[in-house]
Amino acid sequence: MSKLVKPHGSTELRPLLLEGDALAREKEHANGLPKVNVTSREAGDLIMLGIGGFTPLDGFMTHADWEGVCDGMKMTSGLFWPIPITLSTDEAIARGFDEGDEIALYDAERDEILATMKVTEKYTIDKKHECMMVYKTTDTEHPGVKMVMEQEDVNLAGPVKVLSQGGFPETYGDQFMTPAQTRAEFEKRGWNTIACFQTRNPMHRSHEYLAKIAIETLDGVLIHSLLGKLKPGDIPAEVRSNAIGTLIEKYFSDNTVIQAGYPLDMRYAGPREALLHAVFRQNYGCSHQIVGRDHAGVGDYYGPFDAHHIFDEVAADSLETQPLKIDWTFWCNKCDGMASMKTCPHEGSDRILLSGTKLRKALSEGEEVSDKFSRPEVLAILREYYASLKDDEKVEIKMSGHSAL
Repeated sequence: MSKLVKPHGSTELRPLLLEGDALAREKEHANGLPKVNVTSREAGDLIMLGIGGFTPLDGFMTHADWEGVCDGMKMTSGLFWPIPITLSTDEAIARGFDEGDEIALYDAERDEILATMKVTEKYTIDKKHECMMVYKTTDTEHPGVKMVMEQEDVNLAGPVKVLSQGGFPETYGDQFMTPAQTRAEFEKRGWNTIACFQTRNPMHRSHEYLAKIAIETLDGVLIHSLLGKLKPGDIPAEVRSNAIGTLIEKYFSDNTVIQAGYPLDMRYAGPREALLHAVFRQNYGCSHQIVGRDHAGVGDYYGPFDAHHIFDEVAADSLETQPLKIDWTFWCNKCDGMASMKTCPHEGSDRILLSGTKLRKALSEGEEVSDKFSRPEVLAILREYYASLKDDEKVEIKMSGHSAL
């Protein structure tokens, strides 16, 4: 019997991706249904539904569930869920079908029908309310707020049948792993306690330190990279994956780390997104999630440790996956090594504070970067990437919030 944490709200994974004859029949059926375009975020959500990453959800949320999740992080069933999983379309398209009808969910970017859906409800929401509850701001400079405010005006609820993994297995190969696959790999390795390290950046020395702290006390670490869309200036997944793979090869012991990726776009929801990460990492089989400084944050919209505090605000039975809270980490010249606020007694002038934003800014501007900040093999990969960018591909990286400290 498995000793891994159970999937969220269920005794087993509930992937919604059809296979075999059922998949072929539904694809043919989908061709005759009204099409509704999906955004990149909605496509990622669909694929997570398909592979069981959003177990036990069966589709997109109703108005009552949307409201419950926004206001209290609970669906009407009582299931803990921290961020709404919704689908929107414009009014003209919504008038073309009725509640009870089936529709095909179409990804125009891939020219592919990703899923079919039975529409159980059409409703509108207060977008600003969602932004305030989830993102703690209505400032459209916040990329998550911008995404919500620009979505269409009618939300559609209902169960889905997923027809595709959106090209992720073909693009990323073995790095794209489903929850069933990570669980099988953990079992194969004899791991029972696993910490997930969430990243949308290449790993610098602080990230490496966080992972190694977890390895000291648990069986292993899943370095779980976001493979969906990022904001301008972030480093593409293939470059990030190469850098992380090199770091693992050169600086981690065998059988302590697995690198994998998942198909979501970043929401940049800070504390609420930290909870969402823990929810779906439970489905991937992780007993713990590393939560460092400014987890899933952007700019200065959240305090540096708000993502620590929010885990203390939810009921103890909300999640099996627990946070591994780690203080601000840095290189200390007097300690002559990585340290944290809890372990280092020295002054700020002795410390090199590390952040992904600082690293991207320095590299994008051709500055020298100390090997106290990032491993030389990683820096070589990142320098090659930045050197390859054309002028119109370069994005000015601004230091703000905690990354500027």
